[in-house]
Amino acid sequence: MHFVVTGGAGFIGSHLCEALLADGHKVTAIDNFITGRPANIAHLRDNSSFRLIEHDITQELPAEEQTSLGKVDAIYHLASPASPADFTRIPLEIALINSVGTRNVLDWARRHEARYLLTSTSEAYGDPLEHPQREEYFGNVNTIGPRACYDEGKRFAEAITSVYVREFGVDGRIVRIFNTYGPRMNPNDGRLPPQFISQALRGEPMTIYGDGSQTRSFCYVSDMVAGLRAVMDAPTEAAKGKIFNVGNPDERQVSAFAAIIRNLCDSQSEIEYRPALQDDPARRCPDITRISTTLGWRPVVPLEDGMARTIEWFRTQI
Repeated sequence: MHFVVTGGAGFIGSHLCEALLADGHKVTAIDNFITGRPANIAHLRDNSSFRLIEHDITQELPAEEQTSLGKVDAIYHLASPASPADFTRIPLEIALINSVGTRNVLDWARRHEARYLLTSTSEAYGDPLEHPQREEYFGNVNTIGPRACYDEGKRFAEAITSVYVREFGVDGRIVRIFNTYGPRMNPNDGRLPPQFISQALRGEPMTIYGDGSQTRSFCYVSDMVAGLRAVMDAPTEAAKGKIFNVGNPDERQVSAFAAIIRNLCDSQSEIEYRPALQDDPARRCPDITRISTTLGWRPVVPLEDGMARTIEWFRTQI
């Protein structure tokens, strides 16, 4: 099969490309490197089944590139900066990628009659009043806050995907990704795993915003890729037009997570508490009943094991 992966040079996207190629598929990655990293896909460039198109999805794909794609069987739409640090650095770009960009990708899927999978986010639930979060929950999102470019951008992407499913018959599926970690995360992107690991390895204070009682649920990247593929590969009647949470329901307090990282890094770093960030969710944990019962997917990598693998990779970067 021929898969297109937007955001293919990103953290999760590069692992997805790698897994698809390992199973003998043809893969075209599309990335403009606004946050994707050439190093993430450097080891794939010599694979004859892999192709990279450097392109901004908010712009229409040039006609010659459209022609050169040939037949496309399925599109994984992962393109979008996702780090909280980017929400104030490039908010307009994030909003446009998830609106204009998503429409362009949907048009490609419609043109090729390809399956389409949108990677949405647990941020669609905002600071949730329901716990754990089920797909039926509509969320508690600040539509004008500093995170809105991403939160509302993804919610719009879900809405327009649903329009294309209903109005044009696109075989679209939506995945709400919960916190994911693993090798190839940007050490400086500000999310908790790379932040804590980088600080611990350097012996710097480990920064917690708030009192540390807020919770997160971390999913190792190989489990996340398996979840995305389970949704994409599911029969049309089981997945078309549906939303699936993909994440690990192993919920941990941020303060406890920081302690795990410090121990695994054999670090003496102090824990430093700072004022909480605006609209930072107090609790975040997926209800994965839908995907586990209908598609048979569950995460298998324990947090401590996945984090040890991640730390070893970070040691090569820092």
